[in-house]
Amino acid sequence: MKVKICGIKTVQDAKIAAEHGADMIGFVFADSKRKITPHEAHKIVSELPEGVETVGVFVNPTLEEVLEAKQSVPLDYVQLHGEENPLFVKEVGASIKAFKVRDGEICGDTSAYPASLILLDAPPLEFEGGSGKTFQWKKTNVSQIEKNKLVIAGGLTPENVEEAVEYFEPFMVDVSSGVETNGQKDQMKIKQFIANAKGVDQK
Repeated sequence: MKVKICGIKTVQDAKIAAEHGADMIGFVFADSKRKITPHEAHKIVSELPEGVETVGVFVNPTLEEVLEAKQSVPLDYVQLHGEENPLFVKEVGASIKAFKVRDGEICGDTSAYPASLILLDAPPLEFEGGSGKTFQWKKTNVSQIEKNKLVIAGGLTPENVEEAVEYFEPFMVDVSSGVETNGQKDQMKIKQFIANAKGVDQK
């Protein structure tokens, strides 16, 4: 069971997440309250321990933007939240392709991205890339997505992540606002989220 802590903006937050067992650290390069530059992300990555993978979040980027960030940060994965087509996704390499879920319906053809991890998220509010709200888990049919490719996001918190993991049995869970207090990453929430998510495996 893997955990990704997204929307990281500081070295301290990245180190705390890594120290408590985060498998992936996410940096937002699309319009967002959590947006940082690839240069800022590079400074953070240079302080990370080995073994923690890095993810860059984009919405409808150019191929040049993605490839440049992959090399300069560097990034292990590219997470795409826009209308990126299968050919583009194939060209960027290791990827996480995000799909919105509305009223239990997955918007788009997940099978068109066979090499990508498939992330399910609630529809956005202010910015593309997530709203911090959960989608309707019980109404959503994920049988067509291999569990070793499934990533659950959207409104996850230390309080509900255990339920999400038990229900979906995903490859990974992804959190950003759910481990924040007043818009800033919260060390205790990060620690509790990771412990609760990974604790399901120990039951």
